[in-house]
Amino acid sequence: MKEANMDLPVSMGALLQTDFPEDAAYREDGLCVVGIFGKTTMQPGPLKETLINNLADKHIFSLFSGAEDGGNADSHIQALYQQESRVLYLLLSSVYDSQQLLRACQALSAAAVHSDAHDFWKGLDRQHCLHLLYMFSVCHVLLLVNPNQTFDVTYDRLFRALDALRQKVLPLIRAAIKDCPVSKEWKLNCRPCPPRLLFVFQMNGTLKVSNGSDSGGNLDKPKKHSPRRRLQHALEDQIYRIFRKSRVLTNQSSNCLFTVPANQAFVYVIPAMDEDPVGTLISQLRSNCILGDQESTPVVSGPRRYQQMRRSARQPSFGCESNSSLMGGQLVDCSLKEFLWQHVELVLTKKGFDDSVGRNPQPSHFELPTYSKWVQVAGRLHQVLIKNTEEEIAELATKVQSQLKVLEGFLDADTKFSENRCQKALPLAHSTYQSNLPHNYTTTVHKNQLAQALRVYSQHARGVAFQRYALQLHEDCYKFWSNGHQLCEERSLTDQHCVHKFHLLPQQGEKPDMDRNPPILNHNSRGRSTSSCNCGRKQAPREDPFDVQAANYDFYQILDEKCCGKLERIEFPVFQPSTPDPAPASNQAQRIPSEASGSGETEKLKEPSTAQSHTPGDPSLSLALSLGQSTDSLGPYGDGEGTESQVQQKRPSLVDRQPSTVEYLPGMMHSGCPKGLLPKFSSWSLLKLGPAKSYNCHTGLEQPGFLPGSSFLLPWDLVIRSRSEEDTGLTEPLDGSTSSWPAPNKTLVGKRGSTGGLGRSRRRDDTARVFVGFEYEDSRGRRFISCGPDKIVKVLGPGGTKDPATRVLNTDMPLYVPSPSQGRGLKPHFAQLTRLYIVVPDAPLEVTLNPQVQPGPLPCPVFHPEQTDLVLPSDGLWVLRFPYSYATDRGPCYPPKENQPLNNYKVLRGILKASTANPPPQ
Repeated sequence: MKEANMDLPVSMGALLQTDFPEDAAYREDGLCVVGIFGKTTMQPGPLKETLINNLADKHIFSLFSGAEDGGNADSHIQALYQQESRVLYLLLSSVYDSQQLLRACQALSAAAVHSDAHDFWKGLDRQHCLHLLYMFSVCHVLLLVNPNQTFDVTYDRLFRALDALRQKVLPLIRAAIKDCPVSKEWKLNCRPCPPRLLFVFQMNGTLKVSNGSDSGGNLDKPKKHSPRRRLQHALEDQIYRIFRKSRVLTNQSSNCLFTVPANQAFVYVIPAMDEDPVGTLISQLRSNCILGDQESTPVVSGPRRYQQMRRSARQPSFGCESNSSLMGGQLVDCSLKEFLWQHVELVLTKKGFDDSVGRNPQPSHFELPTYSKWVQVAGRLHQVLIKNTEEEIAELATKVQSQLKVLEGFLDADTKFSENRCQKALPLAHSTYQSNLPHNYTTTVHKNQLAQALRVYSQHARGVAFQRYALQLHEDCYKFWSNGHQLCEERSLTDQHCVHKFHLLPQQGEKPDMDRNPPILNHNSRGRSTSSCNCGRKQAPREDPFDVQAANYDFYQILDEKCCGKLERIEFPVFQPSTPDPAPASNQAQRIPSEASGSGETEKLKEPSTAQSHTPGDPSLSLALSLGQSTDSLGPYGDGEGTESQVQQKRPSLVDRQPSTVEYLPGMMHSGCPKGLLPKFSSWSLLKLGPAKSYNCHTGLEQPGFLPGSSFLLPWDLVIRSRSEEDTGLTEPLDGSTSSWPAPNKTLVGKRGSTGGLGRSRRRDDTARVFVGFEYEDSRGRRFISCGPDKIVKVLGPGGTKDPATRVLNTDMPLYVPSPSQGRGLKPHFAQLTRLYIVVPDAPLEVTLNPQVQPGPLPCPVFHPEQTDLVLPSDGLWVLRFPYSYATDRGPCYPPKENQPLNNYKVLRGILKASTANPPPQ
């Protein structure tokens, strides 16, 4: 251990860790420990440091130190040991000193929130309390310094907090010092004696007393005591009365945190300092020089040395404190050193303090330790209370820190006020949250009610506990919501909530159970609608679906068994598993961004095709090409010579590739799904209702649910050319354009009454009629055929409709239209495109079906069946059933709201293409 230089003050940690070389003459003498703490102001010379200078008769502390030395704001204790006088001074500096307060303000971040700043200050308060408890445990005499002549009543609450904390940590301190070489009373009470607390006040300029007599103009009756002494007596009475009232002081001194003498002065008032600090320094220097001349006597040892020291202690040391002149018969005012030394003498002479009062006063224990013994005890207490560096007592130090909660009730008045305010605001916030609530509600309602509750809470809650109780309000409202009031968050494919409270779905083979918690139920939105089967000849009510399979497959399978199960159909390819437990395909590195897919489809529809070169006379030009669409996106169909090589040069489609038998597509087929995957079921259906003659253009479709006069299909007249009249043998576009119509004043061959050399054989101007109908159906089962994006077929008399189908084939048909039968409510009803009817005549025609649906604005993908470019066989009435709902692996595509434009939901043009078919070669 290093040797300590005690001419200058050192920190408490350094004092306990260094070896101080004591003089052999003083080694067995007792040691009196004097502690100094309190508050200071921004005066030029800090009061506590000045007291040390006065008591030690040395210039130890600078009078002009500042807070710009880069130190921290933590509390710390400095020690100054005067070996000759056997007094050890301990000086506590904390946040209650102006310099430490400035350091704390500099350390506190400007961006710190209110609660963090409060924790920072309260942390410094806890440090101050622990250091004070340490000083009350190792000192004999304590000096409480006040920067003015008024007693700060907050010390009463502080001392009560320290007393409560001391009672909590006494067992821990006893365990820490049980091996120290001190008496049993010290180990039991954890202190050498009940410390005596003295009070030092600084008189300000308003109470500065002149050197003249204070007799009020009457020189015959001078007062016995000076004004300063009368102030000291008044402060003593006030302090004693306050501490007795709050029971900080009791009759038995051994049970108190500290004691005050009953028959001695314990308050000292320092006269007002001169305003000139330079003059103060000069007067101090002059008095020191005079004192040095008087003390030129040789130094002696033994009892004479101690008596000489006592005499020197009674002599005035500084001119600013000695007011010892006799003022008109008044008693002489002693100096600060004389005031303190009368208490120090009781310690050094081992008399101790007898401060108990009452009828049966009990003597308190007292022990005067040597320096070495005191250092051992102080070191152990320093490890437990202030800074732990030894692993042996680390557990005790941790337990002491856990007992600091007892201080909150005494010192943290801000937190108590804030908690009281916040606790009163919580019931108001709870009632606001629960007002006008249904029994079960969704997350949106929960968040809205919580926002209202927080608004009410913020109007009443204040202080540092605001955030903590706001979090508690969050938790309370969430518990209320989740405890039987949480509505199922699942939304149907028509964007309606499930009406059940939070529940679990039944597993395969499991029955619903309402009694379980949470219950096992299927989703239900209480929404019902009427829909037709695949062929459209039977209608049935249906529940609001919550998954794609129930919407697009299960409902139609049930009706398929009752109605259209025996009809001829074209099956779309679906997933065929090769393993017993197939898995859905992962969407990593396979999911194409919707924006890219949507924009790509649009570009494909607009870019001209470069796969083939088409001339005006090319017979393979389809209706889609006549509309300016790409053959890559619509997949034109063509036969004849020269087309086979062109088909081989085309990129193979998804159907041409071998689909996976291990992974299946979890959603529906669309433009953004990975290639080579098929769904487990098809959301589309293509049925043949009968031959072409089963449709009567005069009566329309004879199916239930159609509005009167709206069940007629639209005619699509196509011009057919005979192979004998062509040189190339290729097909010819049959799009119903003006170039396909016969020349003026020329009758059509094949009709009754026509003339010509070819008779009934098909000639260049023969025509074939295809019937097309886009059927819409609303939620009430009302159906109608549309003859345009905003027009319904209406036939009032016989003969069928006169509107051609070219209008609906040459434009994007809307997927949703306003229903012609609106209800009484304000919410509009929409009819959805559900079926496409195609009557293919018995003629050399090839009608190709390629539906593409975009059920939402971009970046919504384009949906299509599992097989595209389907060639419909001739002589048949075919019906294509569209999906009821559209969904991807990301979620469903909901129907439009009342404020959304319907033109974003559409069926792309080019759904049908037609071309002439070559007869087989002879």
